[in-house]
Amino acid sequence: LHKTFGTRHALNGVSLSVQPGEVYGFVGANGAGKTTTMRIVMGATEADSGTVRWLGKPVDLAVRRTIGYMPEERGLYPRMKVRNQLRYFAQLHGVANAGAAADTWIDRLGLEQYADDDVIKLSLGNQQRVQLATALVLDPDLLVLDEPFSGLDPVAVDVMSEVLLERAKAGNSVVFSSHQLDLVERLCDRVGIIRDGSMVEQGTVDQLRQRGPRRLRLVAPDLSPGWADG
Repeated sequence: LHKTFGTRHALNGVSLSVQPGEVYGFVGANGAGKTTTMRIVMGATEADSGTVRWLGKPVDLAVRRTIGYMPEERGLYPRMKVRNQLRYFAQLHGVANAGAAADTWIDRLGLEQYADDDVIKLSLGNQQRVQLATALVLDPDLLVLDEPFSGLDPVAVDVMSEVLLERAKAGNSVVFSSHQLDLVERLCDRVGIIRDGSMVEQGTVDQLRQRGPRRLRLVAPDLSPGWADG
């Protein structure tokens, strides 16, 4: 994929692949190109060149309707109740029993007590849970999640982690970006590192550790004045 914004080359030949049942972590600094890549996958931004394929087919509107997408900026209706919102998104994607699908993910993500509240009344972390539920309510084979763990408390992180691993175990593919490297190491089968619009490394966590420079971290205890005297 190639993409420019004015004189800035946001993506410079970015290429990656994700297998069924795989959790793929997309890592890079702010402005490296992660969100631009995901927006191109979902059709929110058009690439200057390059193609996106899923299961061998070009990703068009029909294919995108089967992908669970969670943008970095929340795409929720703030004054719509949580349950109604999930039903609405399920109906948009043609889910046969939208009400049951909504209730399933309300229960799974611990949103029961907020189901009849407007989204705007929820904490940022709980809004993030609702955002994930809108991606899952269509029962997608592929999840594309941009910074899904942002703003979550430790309990919510654990719940979301469990859900993503469950989806992968069921044979679904999961792509997520994150700045939380401990989560990337714990959850991902493979990782892609992007820098200045180019993919610089891809592989398992162990492979990337072997390729990268070794670092030594020293932690000093609290020392009283004059600890080195004598």
